[in-house]
Amino acid sequence: MVCINSIGLFGMEAYIVKVETDISIGMPSFNIVGLPDIAVRESKERVRAAMKNTGFEFPVNRITINLAPADVKKEGALYDLPILISLMVASGFLNDNYKDSLFIGELSLSGEVRGVNGILPMVIKAKECGYKKFYVPSVNAQEGAVIDGVEVYPVDNILNLYNHLTGKKLFAKAIPTKSYNNDIEFIPDFADVRGQIEAKRALEIAASGGHNVLLVGSPGAGKSMLAKRIPSILPDMTFDETIETTKIYSIAGIIPAGVSLINKRPFRSPHHTISPAGLSGGGTVPKPGEISLAHNGVLFLDELPEFSRAAMEVLRQPLEDGVVTISRVSGTLSYPCSIMLVTAMNPCPCGYFGHPTRPCTCNIKAVNKYLSKVSGPMLDRIDLHIEVPPVDFESLSSKQKSETSAEIKKRVDKAREIQNNRFRGTGINCNANIKSSMLQDICVMEDKAKNLMKKSFEKMGLSARAYDRILKVARTIADLDESEIIKSSHLAEAVQYRSMDRKYWLKEL
Repeated sequence: MVCINSIGLFGMEAYIVKVETDISIGMPSFNIVGLPDIAVRESKERVRAAMKNTGFEFPVNRITINLAPADVKKEGALYDLPILISLMVASGFLNDNYKDSLFIGELSLSGEVRGVNGILPMVIKAKECGYKKFYVPSVNAQEGAVIDGVEVYPVDNILNLYNHLTGKKLFAKAIPTKSYNNDIEFIPDFADVRGQIEAKRALEIAASGGHNVLLVGSPGAGKSMLAKRIPSILPDMTFDETIETTKIYSIAGIIPAGVSLINKRPFRSPHHTISPAGLSGGGTVPKPGEISLAHNGVLFLDELPEFSRAAMEVLRQPLEDGVVTISRVSGTLSYPCSIMLVTAMNPCPCGYFGHPTRPCTCNIKAVNKYLSKVSGPMLDRIDLHIEVPPVDFESLSSKQKSETSAEIKKRVDKAREIQNNRFRGTGINCNANIKSSMLQDICVMEDKAKNLMKKSFEKMGLSARAYDRILKVARTIADLDESEIIKSSHLAEAVQYRSMDRKYWLKEL
């Protein structure tokens, strides 16, 4: 019997798979056991054709392949390469000396090795289990090579791998890229935004503390334009955040070509027709949804009321927990989703309710119905409610340059540095994620601020969640002001960002 090492993936978790091969005398047959799915069962045809088409004789015997552990379902075509290597060892083409090596890859009928998803989490897990050498598809080699202390070899086809393993013609291991820039897309700059001083200030606060945002305004006021510029002022990702985000993109199979690591904070903007499963993740073995793909970045929902009620409600628990848990018959898995939620909407169906110059053409019932599409619990989870007014002619035609994203980012970075020092060793990376048990110690208020908070709580009828979120926003404003305690001016600004629902949702129409 021959045993070759491979690996499987279930959600974010990888597990070692032993490919055991037995060739015995009997009627020619080829059986794969160990709970294989259809793609794994079909690998015997790919392996047979790949061996024959690259000049190797396929054994005409009774062949049994066992994928251990046998009680875990194996999915995908990534076991093609280890199955082929195990057959070549069992047939005498290769020596059995691969105890510290691991093989991953899909085969074409001609013997080429095709890429697979999830290489990064697989390599991380295998390294923890003591494996040192990895033979992976060439297209995935750079992705796996970013992990220190391992040797990742890029495999183009079977023949090259055979020559390497037999010492006839060695090929070099993949060299990890030291520069992980993936500036593929141009990020718009806040310098292009005319006017909207109050909105830009609010977004600076949101970026500094990782707070959720709701932008409300008439069509053409600049809501989407402002939202798309938020990535330009977000702090740079840490290496741990980069690895975690890249793992999610690796599992989803959407890492851009030529990119080793995702080192720019994601900005995901799904269309409002997206399903609840599209947001949370789905499939027989659920793949990451938009919430997880925005992990450590921004999830932008434009035209919020146009999203289905079910899709919006899917966001509620992940926004609180920072994790989305999906249960299926095959098992329960979790994907991280620490996101900054940015939403935008019109105040009514026609878009001009509350507009200073253009009259609203909607009746009272239509306005109420439109606003009620955003539920109270969902609204309560959004820290800053920002009104985006139409820009006047003087601001649009002004030749005075607006503040650039780089200038705003300096202040954001400074505030985040304060937070990093404050939360070092706690697993918290920004004020938006402060735990309730830590609020009293971290959000220390002066007496005037306490009195103002009490009056605001009673007058506005705030929930306990809204109280916590106001304190977190006030803490961020104080950090921008480099103040150790929260002053009344900081709290007053935080409270005003929770008052918009009184203008639209609770206004007597």
